[in-house]
Formats: sequence, C-alpha cells, structure tokens
Amino acid sequence: MRKIKFGVFLPFYAFQTQNPTAHYQQLLDLVLECESLDYDSVWLDDHLMYNHWSILESWTTLSALATKTSRIRLGTMVSCISHRNPVLVAKSAATLDAISGGRLEFGVGAGIQKAEHAAFGFGFPKYSERVEILGQALEVITQLWREDKTSYQSNHYSLKDAVCEPKPLQKPNPPIIIGGNGEKLLKVTARYADRFDWGNLSIESFQNKLGILEKNCNEIGRVFSKIEKSCWPAGQVLIAENQKELSAKIKEAKPNTMTLTDFKKATLVGTPEECIEQLQAYLDLGVTYFMLYFADLPKVNSLKIFAEKILKNV
Repeated sequence: MRKIKFGVFLPFYAFQTQNPTAHYQQLLDLVLECESLDYDSVWLDDHLMYNHWSILESWTTLSALATKTSRIRLGTMVSCISHRNPVLVAKSAATLDAISGGRLEFGVGAGIQKAEHAAFGFGFPKYSERVEILGQALEVITQLWREDKTSYQSNHYSLKDAVCEPKPLQKPNPPIIIGGNGEKLLKVTARYADRFDWGNLSIESFQNKLGILEKNCNEIGRVFSKIEKSCWPAGQVLIAENQKELSAKIKEAKPNTMTLTDFKKATLVGTPEECIEQLQAYLDLGVTYFMLYFADLPKVNSLKIFAEKILKNV
C-alpha cells in the first residue's frame, strides 16, 4: 500500500442535473471510475438544502455506493452534527462500516450554514457552543462504538445503558476527520481526530495550524505524530498534459467575473510536473493524505490525468 493517499471530493454542485436518478447515476459512474483509477477514497458533502438545489442525502447515498464498490473508501466531508442526534449518527456510521466491509471515513463538523439550520429549526448557537456540542457528540459516538453499554450525561446529551450493535468493523473505530475553520476546533481535533484536515490553506497557515494542534495534543497527553496530516492543496484541481490544453481548460472553467490571477490562487493549475512541484511543499510538512476536487467534474479528464501521472509518482 502506498504511503501517500488521495481522496476525491464529489459535492452536489459538481453535477449538472436536478434529476435525482440522473444525479445518482453520474455519481456512481464517477465513483466507479475513481475506484478503477486507484484513488483511495471518495467523499460526499452533507447538506439537507441549498436554495432549491436537488441534494441526495449523504448517508443513504454512501450506503448505496457501498453495494456497488469493493475497494474504495467512502467518506462524508463533512457531516453536520447538529442535523442528527449523535446516537443516530453512531448507528448509521456503524451500519455503513459493516455493510461496506470496513470502508467508512467518518468526517464530521460543527455546522456553518446558518440558513440551513434556521430552515429546519435546528437552532444555530454561537460558534463556541457548536464546538462544545461537537465534542460531546463525539464522546457519545466513540463510546457507543467501543463500549457494550454507554451511559453519558452532559448539558446537551443524556444516555443510560445505550447499546449500539453492530459495532463498526474498524477498530477501535473508523477514522475520524474533523472539518472546520475555527481554531477552537483544534482542541476537539486533538482529542478525537485520527486525521487533521483543515481545508484549503496556504503553506504558512497550514504550518501554523499544525503548531497549534501539536500544542493542544501536548496539553492532553496525546502523541501528535499519531494524527495523520491531510490537506486540500487548493479549492479546485485543474490539470492538463501540456500548456495548450491547460489554457483551453482554464478558459472553460474560469468564471468570467474572476481574474486569471485569482483563479490560480484558488485552483491547483498546471501540468503533471507543475502539480507535483506544488504538492511537494505539503509533503515536506508531513502530509500523507490529499483531498482533491477536480474543477472539470463530472468530466473525467483531469481525474484520469492526475491518476495516471501523479498518483503513482508521488
């Protein structure tokens, strides 16, 4: 198994249809392509609504994908903890891990879409409280996954002799990845996460966050090196065999309202050789997992070039 891993993000907005059946078929085709190209994982976002966009529920969709795939790992990037009781999350995740043969990647976050929360009456407390809720929810979830019976009492959750069966196949639990942009989350990350993923950050910012996370780990007696380092090398990835093809792709993908300079700041743009050079700076910081969102999805051109020219050469 190679040391460096690559996951592909497949959000609802990457698909060019509002028809849910067509959406799922496009998604399935892409997931099967990712599996055949030897990517390590695929990831769905978790939203209940976004304006009037048709969105497939992530856990249901991942369960369907689990029955059609055999190797590739399946993740949420990220599930909003306030949308579901943590007992239900623990049960759904354990079930998916079981039926997939132990292929779940458990991405979870505190929630950032205020309008989405308000629409469904979830409430949207201040950031520090949402982080507190996430930490308590993860305590509930991990206990349910690991213990025969769980009793837990806090200001947000109450359980008495609760049982979660089946347990996840992965022991002691599926990899936990905590997503978010606030530094308070780094304390929760230090305590519960198996992988650090802070989204799209510059090298300097990423290095700074790693320093804070290491400090938080030291404070609670956790070994910092046990937490895997993951990153998004850019908000999007656009890759081509040569500069002529790359220019054509940029022309098609770049919004008319965005300058080329700003587009390149938000996108990993280049030939395979140029992309490898840009990834190296993160590799030098100890990153072993890269998250990728290809700008030309649902087309598979960049997806294929990256797999053929970079996956096996990094």
